[in-house]
Amino acid sequence: MLTTPTRRQFIRAAAASAVAASVKVKAQTVNRDDLLAIPKAGRVRVVLDTDTYNEIDDQYAVAYSLLSPERLSVEAIYAAPFVNNRSTSAAQGMEKSYEEILRLLKFFKRVDPSIAHQGSNRFFQQRDRPVDSPAARDLIERALKPGPGPLYVLAIGCPVNVSSAIVMEPKIKEKIVVVWLGGTPHYWPSAKEFNLQQDVMASQLLFDSGVALVQIPTKNVSEHLRTTVPELEKYLRGRSRLGDYLYGQFLEYAAVHIDDRGLGDNYPWSKVIWDISAVAWLNNPEWVPSEIVPSPVLTDDMRWERVAGRHTIRVATNVNRDPVFNDVFSRLSRLDEQAR
Repeated sequence: MLTTPTRRQFIRAAAASAVAASVKVKAQTVNRDDLLAIPKAGRVRVVLDTDTYNEIDDQYAVAYSLLSPERLSVEAIYAAPFVNNRSTSAAQGMEKSYEEILRLLKFFKRVDPSIAHQGSNRFFQQRDRPVDSPAARDLIERALKPGPGPLYVLAIGCPVNVSSAIVMEPKIKEKIVVVWLGGTPHYWPSAKEFNLQQDVMASQLLFDSGVALVQIPTKNVSEHLRTTVPELEKYLRGRSRLGDYLYGQFLEYAAVHIDDRGLGDNYPWSKVIWDISAVAWLNNPEWVPSEIVPSPVLTDDMRWERVAGRHTIRVATNVNRDPVFNDVFSRLSRLDEQAR
């Protein structure tokens, strides 16, 4: 027989519910603080989400991550979509990225190519409708596996794969740290940047979802990671098969851009290798200084807005260019038969 609770019982139940909710919120806050802490020494679990064929910098990040086995346990690599002069649609961009990942993995004979997964074939159209893909499903499965420490998601392209996984299974927010190369510093008048503008909804979800987020902005931060043909010729060419592959790509890219701009052979042209910044932050956080700040709101017209009461994220404030490139070049030069 059902009985109607008294007013006192109702108040007690409501109070207990409020306390439980308060404890839950507090636990989540503590958990996010732990996730946003600078990673401790030792090996960490990693997946890489990359629009690898977008230009020529993702290739360096893929190689850098696989050549850092004492720090990074790379479990999977996801192909992200993109649209630019190398791709006419999100689906084509993702497929080209997937193919480029497989080409790179051929230089690593002991790496199983099955770690590569196809990602989203389109961008978000509604925030509550994620884009299902093998990459998103794999991320969910890996994130929910029991084990020590979080899963670090190095996202160096449009974040549609990652944001889709978060919407599909919100529980993964308690298990992952997203290290995203994208957007601008929050003091900049515009948030507009290639990775962000490819899918604004997916980018908004990173800042709104409450996931532990480490943002590495492009302007005034990762753009410090410039290199040149003469530098690569000295430190990369002839050191390994993979190094020669990356050097050749750089030469082709340089020739096209110098010619298109009519700069001439004597122009001191340089290229930013943006994406190695995400790997560098994990390899040595001192190379990529960062701070904890309230998460801004990313508006539909791609501006940053400050709103009181927002959760916190970590944001990189600088990149120490020389030690990062020294580490990249050294690892590529030491590429031995075990890594190939």
